[in-house]
Amino acid sequence: MPMKKTILGAGTFLAICSLLVTASEAQEHKITVVSYGGVYTQSQREAFYKPFSAATGVRVQEEDAVEAWPQVKAQIETGKVTWDVVNGETATILQGCETGLLEPFDWKLVDKSKLIPEAVTECGVGGIVQASVIAYDADKIKGDAPKTVADFWDLKKFPGKRGVRKTPITTLEFALMADGVPHDKVYQVLATKEGVDRAFRKLDEIKPSIVWWESSSSPPQLLADGEVAMTTSWNGRITQAKRADKKNFVIVWDGQNYDVDFWAVVKGAPNKENAMKFVASATDPQRQAKQMDYVAYGPTAVAAMSLLPADFAAELPSSPNNLKQGIRNDAKFWAEHLEDLQARFQAWLSR
Repeated sequence: MPMKKTILGAGTFLAICSLLVTASEAQEHKITVVSYGGVYTQSQREAFYKPFSAATGVRVQEEDAVEAWPQVKAQIETGKVTWDVVNGETATILQGCETGLLEPFDWKLVDKSKLIPEAVTECGVGGIVQASVIAYDADKIKGDAPKTVADFWDLKKFPGKRGVRKTPITTLEFALMADGVPHDKVYQVLATKEGVDRAFRKLDEIKPSIVWWESSSSPPQLLADGEVAMTTSWNGRITQAKRADKKNFVIVWDGQNYDVDFWAVVKGAPNKENAMKFVASATDPQRQAKQMDYVAYGPTAVAAMSLLPADFAAELPSSPNNLKQGIRNDAKFWAEHLEDLQARFQAWLSR
């Protein structure tokens, strides 16, 4: 979808470049940035990697990782850190900061007041607002279509396999909402043993019909191939498939679990200074608006929203109509409970 472009003024450009090393200083340097792959990495390449390299001469080496954190931990423990910048959801960033996997961010490089409050943490800088949603292919499900999280569990009314991300995060929340827990009570219930048991009992109902996915590029492919009737997914992947590939996919916004995805610098990063400057450059409103040419996620720079067409902004997780149908992912809850619930989830998978 074509977007209105805002050309950086000389003053803005120079202000950004003042944060960065000069090209002559950086000819021999690179940073390694780890992301999720697919169209999401493409969006980062065009919006952030290329402009940063052009302005500084610092080459951005890309790597993809479905689950980056075990590798981050292994690199630090062995003293062989090769990654500089990683992406992560709020809970993993908070946990990574607390457990010493991440460097505290140098906030002198960024004006916090120009970002949404949720984008500011000790070790991470928010890049996008994304949501885990439910989606289906309207070419395959017609007539009385799914409208709620409960419909995802209704195998009689909507027969077929279900795609689910292989993680307890958002999966347990969806299960409780499908079981009738009000949106605003989900984490209160999940904080109890009875609530956790209830979530897993609900998952038991569809376990034989689940197709597990790990790569963020998998959900639209599962839908397109007809391998699943419905799937959970990051919203941007579904919208991108609609726009770029003309797929007739529909997002069910009921129960959307929205969160901020962060940039963070790995503890002991070999190119720490340039990594910090790269993260700072990724908060520029024009660059964030440019990323929206490729993915339908909400920007974290306040000024970026005004650069987006109104019809496009309406399809973002952060639009008022969509927000009121969902819940915000409770990062503090997951930072505290992730280890235990991940172990419980793995044990449940193996049964």
